[in-house]
This record gives sequence, structure tokens and C-alpha cells, in this order.
Amino acid sequence: MKFIFAASPPSAPDAIVFAIGKDALERAELSLEQTDVVRTAAKAGRFEGKTGQIFQTFVKEGDAVIQIVLTGIGKGERKDCEAAGGAVIAKLMTSGVKQLAINGKGLAQDQLARLLFGAKLRSWRIDKYRTTMPENSKPTIEAITVLDTDMESAQVWQDLSAVADGVALTRELVSEPANVIYPESFVARCEELRDMGVEITVLGQEEMEKLGMGALLGVSQGSVRPPRMLAMRWDGTNGAQEKPLALVGKGVTFDTGGISLKPPLGMEDMKWDMGGAGAVAGTMKALAGRKAKAHVIGVCGLVENMPDGNAQRPGDVVTSMSGQTIEVINTDAEGRLVLCDALHWTQETFQPEVVINLATLTGAIIVSLGSEHAGCFSNDDGLSDNLLAAGTKAGDPLWRFPLSAAYDKQINSPIADMKNVGGKGAGSITAAQFLKRFIKDGVKWAHLDIAGMVWADKPGPVWDKGATGFGVRLLDQYVADNFEQ
Repeated sequence: MKFIFAASPPSAPDAIVFAIGKDALERAELSLEQTDVVRTAAKAGRFEGKTGQIFQTFVKEGDAVIQIVLTGIGKGERKDCEAAGGAVIAKLMTSGVKQLAINGKGLAQDQLARLLFGAKLRSWRIDKYRTTMPENSKPTIEAITVLDTDMESAQVWQDLSAVADGVALTRELVSEPANVIYPESFVARCEELRDMGVEITVLGQEEMEKLGMGALLGVSQGSVRPPRMLAMRWDGTNGAQEKPLALVGKGVTFDTGGISLKPPLGMEDMKWDMGGAGAVAGTMKALAGRKAKAHVIGVCGLVENMPDGNAQRPGDVVTSMSGQTIEVINTDAEGRLVLCDALHWTQETFQPEVVINLATLTGAIIVSLGSEHAGCFSNDDGLSDNLLAAGTKAGDPLWRFPLSAAYDKQINSPIADMKNVGGKGAGSITAAQFLKRFIKDGVKWAHLDIAGMVWADKPGPVWDKGATGFGVRLLDQYVADNFEQ
């Protein structure tokens, strides 16, 4: 699906979309021969311009019969406009409409850009493995003609389109099955970022062994797929921002639980246990795509957690790169073992002042927050406040949880410096306390537990069932608000 910007619609569009604010139907400029008929029909259909509300009808324009679609933008705020664009695509994507026109008259440039952003986000699908899909389930929209020539070169649209491309990469990585995306192929998918100006560094098993990454390597030792550490650097400041912002993602490309084997029911979902790394990769693509004036490092610790004869056992003690030792009580609490080495290496290598890690880390966060918010843990109030504000603005919401030394006793080990799980209570907090032990003094750090957010069982305003791309819009907004002002 492509976007075309023009002063007038194609000679015979299959449908034309008009965005209508709440209770603004009477004063909306529809530019139609049968405007009064459309308004009367919309009133009869109880269309009020509420966010995401859709009304469809047909009118005769000259010799052609055209479908008219009204989409409600509510108060016209950014989330309303994005939801309106998403609602249109959800309604028309498989309807048989091939040529869709969007009339942006009456909308501010930012509102129209947000509507198109929502449409582009909601249009993403992964159908590559569906060879017998019914015709009425296949996408039919080939092009969207936007009736506003100024939008094609508008910076707001160029930036949002780049962010949508980053979200698409994250969704792709998260959606692919584990026999397609594993540590090596994850890195290969990210190679495209080189052409966008992103510097890429990759560590293999031997390099990580020399660095002493015993925690991460312990997770991967049961798999025939070798681990990788992927680092991506985007510097849009030409060196002006000396210390980079560091983003670190958990990339367990498939998680069986290891020897602490997960139940078979639902294990197939563990292909998305690399959602944190996926979000980091997508964010790097978004930042490079819109040429963000910021210096950002994206690091992905990539492993597969499998239960073979060489897999680590419950009770094993491993030594992390930081020198701290860990008693592995549960091999299914593997994400924190990957992250602790990734976090330490990132701090040692790039000397960041701010580190944000993302991970599908605990089932406990889903018990706490469901799929409405991701959990935020931070050692800095300002960083936490800024992340929460960015999440609210971008549509990737966070909820802050406490960190406290009172929880440390749950992860103290009688044989090592710590163990990798605590008791039954406060599972998400004890996981965060574990990670905190690998953050250097003076570094502002936030841990985002996104386990309930990377995959959706039902469609949302700007995503279909499946991978949501959570984290990309959040991190892009955080960078824009705090590093590009």
C-alpha cells in the first residue's frame, strides 16, 4: 500500500474518506454534489464524529458511484486522529476497495499527518505464510491518495512515516516464527539499517566468552543456535552529544524455559520473547529514518533458551561479566541473565549517562497490569516521569512500580552473590532489583517490563491481532522530548 499526494482524487476512486470532529457534521466541508444527502444519512445512522466512529454510504458524483466514508476524530487530538485513520483501514482493508482517497480539508497539518500515521500503522499485516487465504480476507487497498499536496514534503508526515516503518520492523521481528528469527537471522534483518547511516557491531560467542559473559552464555548453551550481541549506533548530532542514550533489549528469540520447561500449552507464543530487542531495533530504524538529532545506542542481547544435554541446570552458578556470581534457581528466569551482561557491556563500552532496557521479563507484570500498561522501574524520578509522559503522549502507556532494598532479601543466595528468582510475591519487582545490581553508580536507569504489551489477542486502534510494535513510539517520543529540544 502506497501513499500518493495530489490536488484531486484519482479519476475513479473506489472510496473517499472525510474526517469529522465530534458534533461537527453540520459544518464539515464535504465537497460533494450530494453533501446534504450524506449529512442526512449520517444523522440517521447516528454518526456523531466520535473517535473511531465510521459511517459509510454511496453517492453519485457525475457518472460514477462512489463510496463515502466518514471517520470520527472526536476532539481532534493526536490519539483521536490516529485512531480515526486506523478505523478506516480496519474497515476497508479487505473490503474490495483498491483506490482510496482521503480528503484532509478542515484538518490542521498535524491532524492529517496523524490520521495517515494511524492508517499506516493499522495497515501492517504478515500474510507471507498464508497460502490458502480466502479472497475476501486478502488486503485490497493498493494506494491511498491524500488530497493535500503540501503533506508529501511536510516534516511532520516524513517523521511519522519513518516511525511507522520502525514499528513495522519490530512487528516483523516479533511475528516471525523461531525457525526463521534466531540470533543470527535477527542480526541479518537489522543489516538494512547500515544503509540508513546506523553503525553496527556484532559480538559472537568467542568474543563474549573472552569478555566473561557467563550469565548470557549460560542461557544459550543448550541451543544449537549461537548467541549474538548486536549494537547499533545512530549519531544525528555529529558528535555534539558526547554521551549516548543507551537502549538495551532482551532478545530471547525462543524461550522453552530450558530445563525448567514451560507447559506445552501456549509455548508457541514464546517466539515473541525477543519483544524488547525488537523494540530497540525498530526504534533505531525510526530514529535513523527521521534523522533524529540525537546520539543513541541500541543493544540487543540475542539467545535461544533450549533444554538439551548441555543446557544449564537449576542450581548452577554462573559468573556475569561484571564479576558478580548468580545461582540459577530457575532456568526460565533467563531474560535477566541475558540483560545483566548486556547492560554491563553497554555501560563499559559506551559510557552512557542514561540507560533504558526493555524486556518481556515477567508473567507477574501481566498479572499486575494486564495488557493496558507496561511496568516501569527506575532509579531516577526525572527519567521515570519523562518516560511516563512520553508513553502517554505516544500511546504506549507505562505504570511505575517501586524499587526498594527491602526486596533484596528475596534474591540473596546462600552460595553466590544472588539468585535469579525470588519468592512468590513481587516477581516483577525482584526481577528489577536483580537488574539494578548491574547498573553503575551515577547512571540513570529505567527497566520497562513489556511482557503484556508486545502481543495482542484482539485488535487495537492502530494494530491488528498479533504483534503491536510496543515501545517504538514510546522511545521515539522520549528521544524527541528530551534529546532534541
